Amino acid sequence: MGSDVEEVGPTTGAPDAPAPAALVEVWTDGGCKPNPGPGGWAAILRFGTAERELSGGDPATTNNRMELTAAASALEALKRPCRVVLHTDSEYVRNGVTRWVKGWVRNGWRNAAKEPVANYELWQRLLAAAKPHQVDWRWVRGHAGDPMNERADRLATEARQSLRR
Repeated sequence: MGSDVEEVGPTTGAPDAPAPAALVEVWTDGGCKPNPGPGGWAAILRFGTAERELSGGDPATTNNRMELTAAASALEALKRPCRVVLHTDSEYVRNGVTRWVKGWVRNGWRNAAKEPVANYELWQRLLAAAKPHQVDWRWVRGHAGDPMNERADRLATEARQSLRR
């Protein structure tokens, strides 16, 4: 794997659950312009040769909210437990779900400064969406030529721009 992709081990909500058979690859992106402001999110799901694109927007949001919405929406679209490789260019999403969330939950959704966690309702949505799946969270450098990341970025931008029409 190239230096622009970082693998993080699989996470699941049910440690004793059998490994699901289906492998789904997912690429997500979200953004705003300006931030905060109108935002868009997108996800591309690939199962074998089948692909599905999802996208949406919000007239008043933030980049981080759109990144979280993209990941949660992708996982919610899965009809049964799957092995998922989820590619995101958001270190906020990747670090949040693989490093920070356990402490937030333990501290009653408070961060290290004892303040409420930003976007906690979206973090809860993402955790609920991930629970039935075995998710391998992978970070990919944004705007660095990864074709699927670039495609997700275009879809998110189109969703944001469609809010003005």
